[in-house]
Amino acid sequence: MINSIFILILIIPLAGFFLERYLEHLNNKMWSDKLPEKLKGICPEDDYRKSQLYHKDNDKLGFWSSLFNILVIIAMISAGGFSLVDTAARSISGNIIFISLIFFGIIGFASDLINIPFSWYDTFVIEKKYGFNTMKIRTFITDHLKSWFLAVIIGAPVLGLVTWFYNKTGSMFWLYAWALITLFSVFMNFFYSELIVPLFNKQVPLENGPLRQKIEELAVRTGFGLKNIYTIDGSKRSTKSNAYFSGFGSKKRIVLYDTLLKELSEEEIVAVLGHEIGHYRKHHVLLSLLSSFITTGLMLFLFSLVVDNPRLSQALGAEESSFHLGLVVFGILYSPLSLIIGLISNIISRRNEFSADRFVKENYNARYLADALKKLSVKNLSNMLPHPVYVFFNYSHPPLLQRLEKLEH
Repeated sequence: MINSIFILILIIPLAGFFLERYLEHLNNKMWSDKLPEKLKGICPEDDYRKSQLYHKDNDKLGFWSSLFNILVIIAMISAGGFSLVDTAARSISGNIIFISLIFFGIIGFASDLINIPFSWYDTFVIEKKYGFNTMKIRTFITDHLKSWFLAVIIGAPVLGLVTWFYNKTGSMFWLYAWALITLFSVFMNFFYSELIVPLFNKQVPLENGPLRQKIEELAVRTGFGLKNIYTIDGSKRSTKSNAYFSGFGSKKRIVLYDTLLKELSEEEIVAVLGHEIGHYRKHHVLLSLLSSFITTGLMLFLFSLVVDNPRLSQALGAEESSFHLGLVVFGILYSPLSLIIGLISNIISRRNEFSADRFVKENYNARYLADALKKLSVKNLSNMLPHPVYVFFNYSHPPLLQRLEKLEH
């Protein structure tokens, strides 16, 4: 049994690595030397060629990054690296909760540290090469420091409580952990923009004027009570544009990247926000949150069935069972089910995107949204002709041409 678990936790990551490489191979076969007929009138030929080069550079970096990480994982599993980290954590503390925190602290910090060179190259070489990066080295460094800080003050207490629940309740810990994570997720959905975003970006209310008036008129017309409309300084990191919706009730807000204000007309911006309002009015945001709660509960329940099985920890070379080593092994074994859940989630998400687009068509103007999608796709060098299989596995949004077809008919 130990050997079978050991073999599985080696095979599953490797299978995921080769699957992703195959999907990228299929995707790359869609490129052509000339502008495809379908994209004429949407994307200039020079921008199409540039987008191919951009994605090929990103694919190369993704390959080397994934290869490096899979080799590290295989080495950690086969050479007993996780067991060595466990031994080191036990040498620092005898408290099971602190042992888990130290263990995941070392793993998490080391993982982030060894991936910084790839992130650095992506930001300061590839993104800069194609005119996207505006981030300063100081911001790059402080972003990582702030992320580590949040992991300590938020992630550590949650993990500590989950470990404490396990020690107090045994296999029934999953119910308490599920309740904790659910409450935490609800809290973050309400207050993320107020508590977390300001650590990284500056948000200011959208000034009074024609744009704000048009947004508020659409909100009133669609029954979407809205007072909080903000702009965010996304240009401090990238020239890419975006907008998003967050929060519920009195805490809901719409946030526009300052780059979006420069790229789109007022009518196009209103159409983009109408799409976000559509997600809220059709309850996509709430249903997505409920779905995440259910999948989290399922994962925790399945883990509770095997958490006391010493074979999980022994598969990593440890002599005695431990909660944190069992969680590592279970996380790998759970990956195939997680992939299936992700595929279903992507199917639902793509349908929801069509639904939100249709909301704009019914309540505002489909042409403005279509024009905005075209501009953003060209500006961001998006892949406008991805392979259908790649879309099935990786896309939470439908490809541009599919969205345009439904908007224009």
